[in-house]
Amino acid sequence: MRYWLALALLAWTAPALGANGTWLTESGGGQVEIGPCGEALCGRIVWLKEPLDTAGQPKRDKENPDPARRERPILGLAMLEGFRPAGENKWADGTIYNPEDGKTYSCTMTLEGNGTLKVRGYVGVPLFGKTQVWTRVK
Repeated sequence: MRYWLALALLAWTAPALGANGTWLTESGGGQVEIGPCGEALCGRIVWLKEPLDTAGQPKRDKENPDPARRERPILGLAMLEGFRPAGENKWADGTIYNPEDGKTYSCTMTLEGNGTLKVRGYVGVPLFGKTQVWTRVK
């Protein structure tokens, strides 16, 4: 009985939290903490499954096109920026930075009824993009 009550409570509170919280990326390789930054939502990398490079050093932003930023640690890196409400449980006008290729993409986020977060990065229009499904870390 307690199990069902806990599930019901979780289902009820997930939309109330919106996108705020910590999310496991689709690959399971990282966690991103999303929260307010001014009047927008932003997110930073707070956990990596493999935080060290092959030399045993913390992973760095080595693919960044700006040479001055290539020594920044990946852990703590701002990944999501500038998201504004765009309807119920939807945010748009944001960007997502991909440290794997050093590129920044336009991005939207949608909180699904099952409590997952759909994160869609794209170039130009959302039609030409890729969606990942992130799960909330409890």
